[in-house]
Amino acid sequence: VIAVFLGGVFGIAIVLLRHALNRGVEDPDVIEQLGLPVYAAIPYSKSQEELEKYTKSRNRSAAQGSFLLAVNNPADLAVESLRSLRTSLHFARLEAKNNMLMISGPSPSVGKSFVSANLGAVMAQAGQKVLLIDSDMRKGFVHKMFKMKPDNGLSDLLAARITSAECIYNTEVPNLHVVPRGQIPPNPSELLMHPNFSSFLENVKDQYDIVIIDTPPILAVTDAAIVGRQAGISLIVTRYGLNAAREIEITKRRFEQNNIQLKGAIFNAVLRKASAYGYGHYGYYNYEYKSDKN
Repeated sequence: VIAVFLGGVFGIAIVLLRHALNRGVEDPDVIEQLGLPVYAAIPYSKSQEELEKYTKSRNRSAAQGSFLLAVNNPADLAVESLRSLRTSLHFARLEAKNNMLMISGPSPSVGKSFVSANLGAVMAQAGQKVLLIDSDMRKGFVHKMFKMKPDNGLSDLLAARITSAECIYNTEVPNLHVVPRGQIPPNPSELLMHPNFSSFLENVKDQYDIVIIDTPPILAVTDAAIVGRQAGISLIVTRYGLNAAREIEITKRRFEQNNIQLKGAIFNAVLRKASAYGYGHYGYYNYEYKSDKN
């Protein structure tokens, strides 16, 4: 009994110690010191937290109003930060090889889809014609934010089951169109490497002012590295207090190993408090990322 008790206490102590040492970044200067300009610091939004509860519920179709923060609460400070990001990207796009923007991140739950969808909305509200592509064919949930089904989406197009016209949907935001993830395939990475994907992007880039591609986290799967080769601008989303400095550094290195130059980072869900922490040694980051069957 004593051995079990001491073993439990020792295990809890290790977990708490690792948590204390692996503290996530809370200062955007730390990210910039890694060589990644911070394009926007997006404040934590309680309104967005409420919207996320609706998107995860089974009866979301019966919920009133939009699941997009930019539509539901356009005066929110997070939306205003996305408008600032829109302005910054306007100048960055002048030097890009094409009008495709890839948004990825180190790990799950950093807010990539939130940034992708709401950035697309504020760009569309400014009069630009925007196409948002959910290339996360394992766990993508962009379709939930627009109250649509994932069927007949990107995976179906790449598998040649439907045409490009059949996978692009109108949304409640004028000028904003969406390509959902489609049916969950057994081989998402291989589908992205298929010539059908390059052909589709080549086709749509001339029809839209900007094409935003939401990808899975780079430390979980290789999909973002495949998509990044096609994009003119690549950004990552990091979350306040979640992603450690070492983790962001490894993310940057992973893209560089695939000959993809990150343009910068978006610091998401920033809380109102100032703290300074030291950053020690961090191990190799690797995340499980299985297909979502629900």
